[in-house]
Amino acid sequence: MILADAKSKMQSSVDSTQRAFNTIRTGRANASLLDKVLVDYYGSPTPLKSLANISTPDASTILIQPYERNTLNIVEKAISLSDVGLTPSNDGSVIRLNIPPLTSDRRKEFVKMASKYAEEGRVAIRNIRRDAIDAIRKQEKASEISKDESKDQQDSLQKLTNEYTAKIDSLLAEKEKDISTV
Repeated sequence: MILADAKSKMQSSVDSTQRAFNTIRTGRANASLLDKVLVDYYGSPTPLKSLANISTPDASTILIQPYERNTLNIVEKAISLSDVGLTPSNDGSVIRLNIPPLTSDRRKEFVKMASKYAEEGRVAIRNIRRDAIDAIRKQEKASEISKDESKDQQDSLQKLTNEYTAKIDSLLAEKEKDISTV
């Protein structure tokens, strides 16, 4: 039971790390750059992707077409105020975001950011392992499981931890390759 719970939590950490990686800009246009953008729609923060169609017509442009034409200005304002770092241009019916090519310094910055996100994911996985080991030791102390069972579960938990840490490392390597590719 403890191992299954730890496994699902570790998978959630890997998924969360993947979503964080998706918000890092590479040299190409990607609609997931706008995943964190919230628009103040009738007084409530609403994700941009539920208010507009987001597409990438070419490698250096993101095209945003709001479902309601009257939301064009608030969508543009939300993008400007977000931490995306891109300036929207509004032509009256759609918003365009031009993705400038990355400089080598900017690429290094993004690689550092990706490494930071990966480390946060690894720390989350290690915290899950620590909590699970504490729960196993409590069961052993309460004589619910034997010392051998406790040792076996802890070994399985360590293997699980290594497996999910390796997943994060491979995601990081993939993202670094994406960022570094010109």
